[in-house]
Amino acid sequence: MLLENKVVIVTGAASPRGIGKATAKALAAQGARIVILDLREEDAKSAAADLGGAHLGLACDVTDKAACLAAAKATLDRYGRIDGLINNAGITQPARTLDISAEGFDAIVDVNLRGTLYMSQAVLPVMKEQKGGSIVCMSSVSAQRGGGIFGGPHYSAAKAGVLGLARAMAREFGPDSIRINSITPGLIQTDITGGKLTDDMRVDIIKGIPLGRLGDAADVANACLFLVSDLSTYLTGITLDVNGGMLIH
Repeated sequence: MLLENKVVIVTGAASPRGIGKATAKALAAQGARIVILDLREEDAKSAAADLGGAHLGLACDVTDKAACLAAAKATLDRYGRIDGLINNAGITQPARTLDISAEGFDAIVDVNLRGTLYMSQAVLPVMKEQKGGSIVCMSSVSAQRGGGIFGGPHYSAAKAGVLGLARAMAREFGPDSIRINSITPGLIQTDITGGKLTDDMRVDIIKGIPLGRLGDAADVANACLFLVSDLSTYLTGITLDVNGGMLIH
């Protein structure tokens, strides 16, 4: 078991076909006790119950620092430690540059970037005291290639900010034996993308992917497992591409 007796928080993990839920499942299968965070308490608890009785579901709005601190405290109260954090919570919006509103910009940056900072701030003191931990930050291929399929420029900017934040935190907290890395998924089949992807779009997109298929949530989940486990003890500040070759650089 790669994560036996480890405690890992996964944000935005209640959606049935989402990356967060798949990640929680993969980590639990390797012995971790999982804390699922999502906006609705009933959804988080239900998702945690799907994994078994040893896991915890909590309501948390990652744009609210007090809520993030409360989630970290509840995790400590239940398990006594926090070994990993998967900063998965995120939203997207398909607006073009000239159509981005102030409200839309704030919403995208708040969840994707501010939420990553706030949840990291909530667990880092615990990890420092433990003298170890691993944080995985979810970015996107759109941050690297300058735009995605469904996300606007503000989404690309927020996800690029996640990469910079993760690298800076990795440099700062490396001396505390805390590893902080990022994942940049390509187009992954989830509840968010499922209803927007037409058959023609799918064919065109796959033409540009050397491995010849779209990604599954499990593909990203397994990358999270690698980065949060001791298989990657000498990796920090990296960006791990999970895109089937959509972007090779």
